[in-house]
Amino acid sequence: MHPKSKTRRVTRVGTTRFSGSEETCLVTIYGPDLGVRIPLGLGETTIGRDPGCEIPVSLDEISRTHCRVTLQQEGATVCDLESTNGTFLNDREIPTREECVLRSGDLIHLGGIIFKFLEGGNVEALYHEEIYRTAIVDGLTQIHNRRYFVEFLERELSRAGRHHRPLSLVIFDVDGFKQINDAHGHVAGDHVLRDLASAVSATVRREECFARYGGDEFALVLPDSPLESALRYAERIRGLVETRVFAFDEEEISVTVSLGAATMQPGIDDPGNFIRAADDQLYTAKNAGRNQACG
Repeated sequence: MHPKSKTRRVTRVGTTRFSGSEETCLVTIYGPDLGVRIPLGLGETTIGRDPGCEIPVSLDEISRTHCRVTLQQEGATVCDLESTNGTFLNDREIPTREECVLRSGDLIHLGGIIFKFLEGGNVEALYHEEIYRTAIVDGLTQIHNRRYFVEFLERELSRAGRHHRPLSLVIFDVDGFKQINDAHGHVAGDHVLRDLASAVSATVRREECFARYGGDEFALVLPDSPLESALRYAERIRGLVETRVFAFDEEEISVTVSLGAATMQPGIDDPGNFIRAADDQLYTAKNAGRNQACG
């Protein structure tokens, strides 16, 4: 089991201590200094809490010397250096001291930070594309972020009002998420959020918007859906999460969600009013005993 981590001490991500290659870099997509580009040079680059690391990251979940990225002419690898909380490559924990091949676009997750590895002659274009993604995509869960959600909801409110079409909103969060973090650690909590987002994403249609609203709270915008349909969908999500096996570090974690649904009606004319209406139903579900959908 991973150690408990009740507080996060965060400082800025350090920059590498050598002149790196413009064609190979790491980009911070989640954690301190979002969007920072860190060029990588040939040889070994250590990442950890120790100020002596080439990339120092002061987060409590990260070990003093957490992992190492090695860049050679024939390619790049990442290696976990016996860290406490592990190093994850594309959501899979890599074996300690094993050199794992890196390919452009791979995600390296350690503690409370995620780097994206970029390489190739078009790395400049890839970097700018990644910066755009960080503006609309949540780095941890890889679904839309709060900013995109609010803009999407505003557009759909206007469209629904103009064409007299139904529009519903579902807000939900993880029951007792703080207890999950306290019992299993923040790294396990992050894993739960990623796994939950992945499971729900598989049920979302192209015209809908699924986003991380903040922390352990998620939002789902359902165009052309009346309240009855939104409640059926909310119940489907509730059952999906309740029956799903969430496991981290060979330990199962019990997860349920509470959901609130609201539909567009007189008095709901902006995203703030709509979100409050759905939030009120979410609190109703919480007060009724959690693991419920209300609307």
